[in-house]
Amino acid sequence: MNNKKINAVQVWKQMEDLLAPQLNFSLADRVIYSHLFRHSRLEGKLQLQFSISWLARGVGLSSKFTRDTVRRLIARGVLHLVECNCRAQHVVRLRLPLEVKGICAEKIAAHRPAPAPHAIINIEEADFLEKQVLRQAIHEREGGRCFYCSRRITHHRRCLDHVVPQANLGNNSYRNLVSCCLDCNSQKGERSAEEFFRSLYRERRLSAGELTGRLRALDHLAAGKLIPPLPGQRENGNGSKEGS
Repeated sequence: MNNKKINAVQVWKQMEDLLAPQLNFSLADRVIYSHLFRHSRLEGKLQLQFSISWLARGVGLSSKFTRDTVRRLIARGVLHLVECNCRAQHVVRLRLPLEVKGICAEKIAAHRPAPAPHAIINIEEADFLEKQVLRQAIHEREGGRCFYCSRRITHHRRCLDHVVPQANLGNNSYRNLVSCCLDCNSQKGERSAEEFFRSLYRERRLSAGELTGRLRALDHLAAGKLIPPLPGQRENGNGSKEGS
């Protein structure tokens, strides 16, 4: 019968950090435990049949010393002796640290490394065209709508646009990049955003109220009030999603 897949690194850390100190493992205890783990649980075997002479050769210890160590591990509950027959064959089940009586799962969990924290991004200095996660954050801020005409846009019909064109020294900050549809991106060209908004109004693609709202969103964008959602980034008091 096979056991579930074993995380060898995790078991080794648990053995060294918890099992060995709590049970006062000697160097021989560690060596024999690791050797039996390698040939049993790590290979998906719940039980292992072996002779003392085979084990002694594998770990480089005398047969007597190896036998005494095996007995000590059995007495401590680290090895469960299933059978010892007349052919000097031992059948044992090696217990993982979680399975040894007296070794608490809570203590082992406390020794596991904490998840790596998200990198904190300096939002005012970040280049939002540099990484996918930053580009995606701009799209998410707009909530699936074009910043200019407010139409719904799909993943395949959207792009990022510089409010102040790069030709006019516009940068790649979150204050100057917006998610928009391909049509608006093409039609805006190197015009200012305010001029383009008014052209959309003249073409009746924006109502008077929508024009006012888009111009207000433009002011909020420049003021840094439209904060894109970033992992590990705390939203400040100005971090609304207005303008989406």
